[in-house]
Amino acid sequence: QVQLVESGGGLVQEGGSLRLSCAASGSIFSINAMAWYRQAPGKERELVAVVTSGGSTNYADSVKGRFTLSRGDFKRTWFLQMNSLKAEDTAVYYCAADRREMIQPLPGYEFDYWGQGTQVNVSS
Repeated sequence: QVQLVESGGGLVQEGGSLRLSCAASGSIFSINAMAWYRQAPGKERELVAVVTSGGSTNYADSVKGRFTLSRGDFKRTWFLQMNSLKAEDTAVYYCAADRREMIQPLPGYEFDYWGQGTQVNVSS
């Protein structure tokens, strides 16, 4: 089993930046994809960014050029640097991990492990 804990959410004005962190513990050797999802009120959960253990990355079109997913210590930590934030980025952000190298998960695909979520509010 893998446990994930997010941190770094908060309130920021449009145009500002936030950095989210995800800390993994447990059977981290089994992780082959590390991702960030988000869910806004009244909307379905959507993939924001994903990186595989092989280093491939994939970003949602809505965040390309503004968000950067990076990895830290082995598979223990990964981050989401969010710049030029917009009001529509307001959501609960979840880190997720999967045992497969899911670089392009289909909508509705359930990663194996999830964090509890961290709220990001962008004020206009």
